[in-house]
Amino acid sequence: MKKKIVRIVGVLVLLIVAILVAAPFFLESKIGEIIKNNVNNNVNATLDFSKADLSLISNFPNAEVGLEDVVLLNKAPFEGDTLFAAKSVALKMGIGELFKGQGEAIGIKSLTLDGAVVNVTIDKEENASFDIALPSDEPSAPAETSGEGFVLDLQSYAITNTKIVYDDRSTGMRLEISEMQHNGKGDLSLEKSELDTFTEALVSFEMDSTNYLNKNKIQLDALIGVDLNENKYSFLENEALINQLALVFDGFIKLNENNQEVDISFKTPSSDFKNFLAVIPAEYSKNIESVKTTGNFILEGQFKGIVDEEHIPKFNIKINSENASFKYPDLPKSVRNVFIDTEINNNTGIVEDTYVDIEKLSFMIDEDKFNMTANIKELMGNTKVKAHIDGNMNLANLEQAYPVPADLDLKGLLVADVSTSFDMASIEKEQYEKTTTNGKLSISDFEYKSAEIPNPVKLKTTSLTFNPTTVTLNELSGTTGKTDFNAKGTIKNLLGFMFNDEKVEGDFDLSSNTFALSDFMVEENEGQTQEDKTEGAETGGTETGGATEEKIKIPSFLDANINASANTVLYDNLTLKDVKGNLRIKDEKATLTNMTSSIFNGTMAFNGEVSTKEETPTFAMNLDMKQLGISETFKSLELFKAVAPIAQILKGTLDSDIKLSGNLTDDLVPDLLTLSGDIFADIMTKEIDSESAPLLTALDSKLSFIDLKQLNLDDLKTKLSFENGLVSVKPFTVKYKDIAINVGGSHTFDKKMDYRATMEVPAKYLGSDVNKLISQIGEDDLKDLTIPVVASIGGNYDNPSVSTDLSSGVKNLTGQLVEIQKQKLIGKGKDKAKDLLSDVLGGNNSETDSTKTSTKDGVKEVLGGLLGGSKKDTTEVKADSATPKKDEDVVKEKAKDILGGLLGKKKSE
Repeated sequence: MKKKIVRIVGVLVLLIVAILVAAPFFLESKIGEIIKNNVNNNVNATLDFSKADLSLISNFPNAEVGLEDVVLLNKAPFEGDTLFAAKSVALKMGIGELFKGQGEAIGIKSLTLDGAVVNVTIDKEENASFDIALPSDEPSAPAETSGEGFVLDLQSYAITNTKIVYDDRSTGMRLEISEMQHNGKGDLSLEKSELDTFTEALVSFEMDSTNYLNKNKIQLDALIGVDLNENKYSFLENEALINQLALVFDGFIKLNENNQEVDISFKTPSSDFKNFLAVIPAEYSKNIESVKTTGNFILEGQFKGIVDEEHIPKFNIKINSENASFKYPDLPKSVRNVFIDTEINNNTGIVEDTYVDIEKLSFMIDEDKFNMTANIKELMGNTKVKAHIDGNMNLANLEQAYPVPADLDLKGLLVADVSTSFDMASIEKEQYEKTTTNGKLSISDFEYKSAEIPNPVKLKTTSLTFNPTTVTLNELSGTTGKTDFNAKGTIKNLLGFMFNDEKVEGDFDLSSNTFALSDFMVEENEGQTQEDKTEGAETGGTETGGATEEKIKIPSFLDANINASANTVLYDNLTLKDVKGNLRIKDEKATLTNMTSSIFNGTMAFNGEVSTKEETPTFAMNLDMKQLGISETFKSLELFKAVAPIAQILKGTLDSDIKLSGNLTDDLVPDLLTLSGDIFADIMTKEIDSESAPLLTALDSKLSFIDLKQLNLDDLKTKLSFENGLVSVKPFTVKYKDIAINVGGSHTFDKKMDYRATMEVPAKYLGSDVNKLISQIGEDDLKDLTIPVVASIGGNYDNPSVSTDLSSGVKNLTGQLVEIQKQKLIGKGKDKAKDLLSDVLGGNNSETDSTKTSTKDGVKEVLGGLLGGSKKDTTEVKADSATPKKDEDVVKEKAKDILGGLLGKKKSE
């Protein structure tokens, strides 16, 4: 009998285990569909997930349902926006809940969320993305399934690695809770219970573009009383930490049908002045445990009232400190006589009626004093400010008494006595006449160092006078790197810049002895956009990107008119002297007007603009250059090296009008391959340095009859245009004695050339033999005989290739002269010689066929003998040496003498 019982029990156990193992395979798809249907039938949103897992063994006798990649998407008016997402959601319930019918609710015992993101948005029309309940006139489900849904029978829950964003665009309010870890346990199935919770997170809060909290650390360990009958949640035992400041809470929150009741008070558990330091984030206040303090610091407050669409709780927050002091053990000075008397109140429950009273805020370091009083009304509406600041402070004492960031090195004496009164509506409307600011502020021997700037900024003297509507900059003198500067002027909208995100508007006079643009290089991460930086800051992620590079950026916050003058301006490798003109800065663009400068022993006037607004800086400029040294200009300016490399060999001066535009590099040097423009140059020079130019050496070897050192460059004018790296040169003319040389063509910025030089060469330059033959012919008109020569120039400027058609010109001239002499020798008549003479002088090639053949043969034989013809001809001549010379032989010898004089002698004259 016992064996039968054991067998039966064993079979039952095996059967139960088999069911527990097999059931998930049959129920997983059902669970997933039930969850999706329950949610999607009851909300105006769409729930989806990639996977649903069911486990019956690991939490037996409970079942656990796991969902992965959960997403809840909004419908209109937030179509496609993610309201909720999570990497994983785990639900724990009794096994029996799995077998309920479609009309029965499922009870959930525990809930775990990991990697969740909650985005709550209220648009400008005050539509809320979390309002996803179906309208009451639409049934949430058919009647027979009206019982579907979930019942929270929670015993515990946990939310890990979660981010919650509340973005109210109608009020300009944004709250972000990131890196949130929260858990709670308690029996929420009871009408009254206690929920034991723990929360830690980073909190950021922004309103109207002002950041009040930035990733401030909070921690709350709270026991909360839960009364489900009255929907009331009470603080029992609890302690909170904001940064390092401890607070305790008391009171309750009650959820009514049309509003919420709030009655919560809080205070610091002690009055130690370390509480004040604890408010400051730890990365700035450092370790406060060892700080020696005296005096007290008390923070207490109460929120009490109704929360609905029109009201917030009334509240009163007090911050008070009396004659306190603190000293860090590793710093030499202390901060003493600290007085704080501040209240933040709302006595009506209307949000616009919030106000701040700073009755006193003062402290001393050594004998330096700082005092401030302020009254701020309608904090959440048309904010009205009335404030006064006075004091004198040696800024170097700050780092002697407080742990400022290591890269922030402040020096100088600050003296201030300023009062102001304004409202935000007037500033937003730029009605500065309705604001009042009076007083003076001065800084002397100020020095500021930071890793973000290349050199320390040293201000010898700074003096400001605050007038009712403007600020007068009486003096600003200082240095940074090689640069010195002195400025004065008027700022028109300082309050708008400080409180309304406006640009600084003003008129200034700026003078400098030496102004180096490299002193204003700023470092930017080339591989990261502004959006990337913002996202990285919000998520706390590690910034990645390309290498850090230096860039010159025109300040985006400036809208200024500057009359500038500088004795010396250092720009890249250039030195400009006596720079004067007007500079208009607006929208990250600098417009230069009537700018003049001395450079390369001449003068330069320029007008144009430079913009650094886009990722790639751009410029457009008109330059008027007078009497610039040619050699210095073309050796120092990369643009001129690329546009006209040959000009480096000229000795003299030039006048030039230049119009150009294109992109700039990060240090505001023109990017040659993007340039386009025109140049007109009037070159005043008498000599060239032919030995330093490979191109002239190549030309010299091909044109033996020209001495390039004797070129006449008087009145040399040329016009160039360039675009996409190609320079086109309009034909211009230079002279060598009575030879006019016409030059034109193009080259690329990498010095690849395509030019043609054409000229008419008088026969008298072709050697004494040519002139002798012409004199033998005896015709006066032949004294002005010329031949056309074309030189083609290619290759690279540093390794040019030059070819000419001189050989064909010589061949043509030789043939014609041979025929003229032949006709004269064989006596065919005066008329025939005249016709041939006309052909030579006029370029007439209409010889008879017989004449062409005879001449062609004669020239061929002459050139053959000259250029290394067959030995047979030479032998024949020797064999017939005793025979009298024929007329044709005489002609050949004359032609040979001509070519010998032309090609065999170099610069014989």
